[in-house]
Amino acid sequence: MISRLENFTLKLAIWREKHIPEKNLILILSLVIGIGAAGAAMLLKYIIHFIQDALTEHFSIDGANYLFLVYPSIGILLSWLFVKYIVKDNISHGVTRVLHAIAQRKSRLKPHNTYSSLIASSITIGFGGSVGAEAPMVYTGAAIGSNIGRIFRLDARQLMLLVCCGAAAGIAAIFKAPIAGLLFTIEVLMFELTTASVMPLMISAATAATVIYIFDGPMPEFRFDHTEIWKAQRFPIVLMLGIFCGFISLYFTRTILVMEKLFGKLNSKPWLKFAIGSIILSTAIFFLPPLYGEGYDSIEQIISGNAQAITEESFFYEGRNSFWILTLMIALIIMFKSFATAATNGAGGVGGTFAPSLYVGCMCGFIFAFIFNHFIEMPDPLSQKNFALMGMTAVMAGVMHAPLMALFLTAELTGGYDLFLPLMIASLSSYGTVRIFSSHSIYTHRLAKRGELITHHKDKAVLTLLKMNSVIETELLTVRPEMDLGEMVQIISKSNRNIFPVVDNDNNFLGMVVLDDIRNIMFRPKLYKRFHVSKFMVTPPAKIELGLPMEQVMRIFDETNAWNLPVVDKGKYIGFVSKSKIFNSYRRVLVHYSED
Repeated sequence: MISRLENFTLKLAIWREKHIPEKNLILILSLVIGIGAAGAAMLLKYIIHFIQDALTEHFSIDGANYLFLVYPSIGILLSWLFVKYIVKDNISHGVTRVLHAIAQRKSRLKPHNTYSSLIASSITIGFGGSVGAEAPMVYTGAAIGSNIGRIFRLDARQLMLLVCCGAAAGIAAIFKAPIAGLLFTIEVLMFELTTASVMPLMISAATAATVIYIFDGPMPEFRFDHTEIWKAQRFPIVLMLGIFCGFISLYFTRTILVMEKLFGKLNSKPWLKFAIGSIILSTAIFFLPPLYGEGYDSIEQIISGNAQAITEESFFYEGRNSFWILTLMIALIIMFKSFATAATNGAGGVGGTFAPSLYVGCMCGFIFAFIFNHFIEMPDPLSQKNFALMGMTAVMAGVMHAPLMALFLTAELTGGYDLFLPLMIASLSSYGTVRIFSSHSIYTHRLAKRGELITHHKDKAVLTLLKMNSVIETELLTVRPEMDLGEMVQIISKSNRNIFPVVDNDNNFLGMVVLDDIRNIMFRPKLYKRFHVSKFMVTPPAKIELGLPMEQVMRIFDETNAWNLPVVDKGKYIGFVSKSKIFNSYRRVLVHYSED
């Protein structure tokens, strides 16, 4: 029986179809999505800051605070209980899940995704989880777009556009960076722009940023005073910084992926995961308090020229004016930030890697200039805060494989447009360094490994959208190896195909009979009792395991030059797949997703 809500949405969709053209509807919905994402971003920021201020306002700045050993564990525990017993769904790795929804779920995100990541991440980060709120915000914005589109019964192509609108609006709102939000959909979500999609994406991003400007003021997220002019003679030094940040990006990404793999082995022991992750995180924060939360306060201190302030609330406070103490502390922060981020998510917390990559980049840029100035005397020393900005751009470009987004995000976050050229150099050199060693970002690595990633490569993207179940042919008549030629001829007379799978009594695939191979004997009745299927059946050039990605299936067809191949599931016969049927499905999907 249809529910009242379903009945209402059905009537709404019918009314819309009669009165509002689809293109106009998309523009209206993109505006609504932008407003919704901005509201979610403001709520997320408010809850995080409220919790952080309530917990840490009484902390001593000139020594260690032992509550750092307790708060992160409490936050992770509360988030884990919320996800396990209320949400009852996996909501970690927000950006990866958005990519998965686009590639594998026809851009459908569950209704709870519009709020669950927001609540869980605000608790995790507010209590000190060393992750960012941006990936959960992307997940939330994308879910808002998906569910609004589903209310109006839009197809998968339009849902994909609205999901990307929500993601762009989420980035625009959380960072006050509409251009970065637009570029995020292109470089990270790998959404291919068309003439029809540019306007909705721009409307969503601009609307979200405008709402934030109205309520939070027009100032950039970080206050940055550009007091030192960039000199072109320092191009080689910036190039060196970019390469250095590229290797740091690799270290950051691979450390997190390795840690995720180790925590994944403990999925059957959630309490042990929680205990190990909490111990790693709380210990790291106790000795290095700047690892608490997103770390934006530390970024603010670095780019405002007050780097010594990051030693507050720690063992390093007494030596804050010492070059070696400050260098050691920042080096340890760079080294252990990835461990703290992975431990937060591995233990049951919810958060992303946007803020951690910005944070590590800021520290890398600062320490690079800080050490350079200490050991190399120059009449005009390097600007440590300028290099901190370049480091932010470089590490983000390397971690996310998004050099354009990293460039514009840093400029919009700080208002540092005067540094556009060095930011670009740092971004490109870091990205180029990373690409030598890794072809996938931290977000796309998991999906690419499973063959579920949509890319800008049109053929690969369309093949990713195709599903094995949609091209398997199961109507072929099967035969047994003990059947004689006479029985085989009777089955041939009932079939309109020229291939006959051979299976045993347990439906195990043994081989196949090709009509052309027996054409010279099938009209000779004297041979009907002499020949059996086992005599003239052949082995196919390859077998396709059920669930293989379509890109891999097509590679098998190319390698074998076959036109028909059997599909098996652990040896059991499922059906046949033909190259011609794949081509037909390919053309249909290509036309559908290429329409403007």
